[in-house]
Amino acid sequence: MTFTVEPPISAVLTAAAQRVREQLGDRAGLLVEQALLRTLTDTITAPGDGTAFVITGDIPAMWLRDSTTQMLPYLRFVGESPELAELLAAVVRRQLRCIVHDPYANSFNLTGNGAHHDDRDLCEDPYVWEQKYEVDSLAYPVILTHRLLRLAGSEELRRGVLDDTAHRALRTVVDHWRLETDHEARSSYRFVRDIGIPTETLERDGRGTPVGVTGMTWSGFRPSDDACTFGYNIPANLLAAQALLAIADLARTDLEDEALAADADALREQLLEGVRRHGVLEEGGRFVYAYEVDGLGGTLVMDDANMPSLLSLPLDAASVHDQAITAATRDLVLSERNPFYFSGSVACGVGSPHTLPEHVWPIAFAVEGLTGTRERALEILDLLLRSDAGTDRMHESFHVDDPTSFSRPWFSWADSMLCELALHLVDGPHPALAAERALSEALTA
Repeated sequence: MTFTVEPPISAVLTAAAQRVREQLGDRAGLLVEQALLRTLTDTITAPGDGTAFVITGDIPAMWLRDSTTQMLPYLRFVGESPELAELLAAVVRRQLRCIVHDPYANSFNLTGNGAHHDDRDLCEDPYVWEQKYEVDSLAYPVILTHRLLRLAGSEELRRGVLDDTAHRALRTVVDHWRLETDHEARSSYRFVRDIGIPTETLERDGRGTPVGVTGMTWSGFRPSDDACTFGYNIPANLLAAQALLAIADLARTDLEDEALAADADALREQLLEGVRRHGVLEEGGRFVYAYEVDGLGGTLVMDDANMPSLLSLPLDAASVHDQAITAATRDLVLSERNPFYFSGSVACGVGSPHTLPEHVWPIAFAVEGLTGTRERALEILDLLLRSDAGTDRMHESFHVDDPTSFSRPWFSWADSMLCELALHLVDGPHPALAAERALSEALTA
């Protein structure tokens, strides 16, 4: 059944929207309030098994990545709202079950109804909507689990989340990423979608382009659901390193599984060393992160609007990214040196090969605001409020000269990023980031 927003939750959300209204204007408060409530009422189904199923918006499937980022603004309030904490726990329980069911799948059905993005795909599992393997699909639920348990702080909540299935899921993530550090020799994964669009399928009969062993973990697809040009996506590997830090903390503090913690620590260091050796290059006299590499000499310099991105590293990999390299990379990403940075009469920002040329993404604008100066964040908020084409919703992308030319009329992830940007301006940076930095400092002290 659909989720009903009970008064204790609505009171917290409307109070937050009122703070936005008072400090950032009536329209900002209105859109934030509508989005915060709409995401809960229109995307969440509570099937009665202790989990919550979250659709991405105008597609009736649950993406592990999207369902995490859709919940980002609500994480701010779990310490003051046990009801919101339990809702996010239900989302996490569903995500972790999905990981145990199929760690290669990126999106799932509510039931085993056999719905698929394309019925011709190799994967015939009736619970899987799509089996595009993306490293971030495993990383984001782990990070959401860790952030929830550290911010909510309830022993009852901890026990309700970290059950045997959750323990299996965390072990699955570590073992799966380790296996995919040698994709050529060890992986049985294949993805073929023969529809004439190169980014919708993997080369070499579904194996992907050739890669060498680098220490990093392989990904078939990007967070955009487009095929990787080269198999090692740098922002995804840094996100995975952040998730492994979370797994080690949960394993030691909550699960009393030192073997899992040690394995997570070792793999994290391996990924980071792989990024340092293969994913950093000199560009314009400064060291920057590449977007993708193959370990065989292939290097792709760009960024994509979807998270994790190079631009989002301070949000997604707060404990593990190199700040100096990230700063230089940010300058590259927000310039014409990034082939997917588009400029027009209305907006200048990051787009994606997933959408049409000259189209920029509200998600990327929000990330730019969340990781930049307050002045730029205010400018971006104003831009986003003017870019909705009269729909009172954020879209996947819009044309740099004409916001009425947009893709996806209902994209819940973008709505949540508008909310997060506004709340960042009103209430400050997300509390999860401070907790993650403190964890990293404690481990390195």
